[in-house]
Amino acid sequence: LASHPFQMALYFCTGVLEDETLFRHYALNVPFYTHFTSPIRRYADVIVHRLLSASLGASSPIKMEKEAIQRQADHCNDRKMASKRVQELSADLFFSIFVRVGA
Repeated sequence: LASHPFQMALYFCTGVLEDETLFRHYALNVPFYTHFTSPIRRYADVIVHRLLSASLGASSPIKMEKEAIQRQADHCNDRKMASKRVQELSADLFFSIFVRVGA
């Protein structure tokens, strides 16, 4: 319950957003922030790894326009929100079954 008030993190392409205040991490109070996990887990993390590697000069540049990257980010955000909603609905369903059977 304590985590519900926090805004959910979103993927976005920095080249598309003009408002740099959206780049900050609220809880850590840092102006620029990126997050990723192992690239074997989620497609969004694969993209972040590739972009970070290219920006550091460790690999060749990504051959995607920033708008295409933003579309990928939007798709990942949509799937993440849908997954979270299904998880919440599932918990509600099993709780109602538990309460009903217990009554």
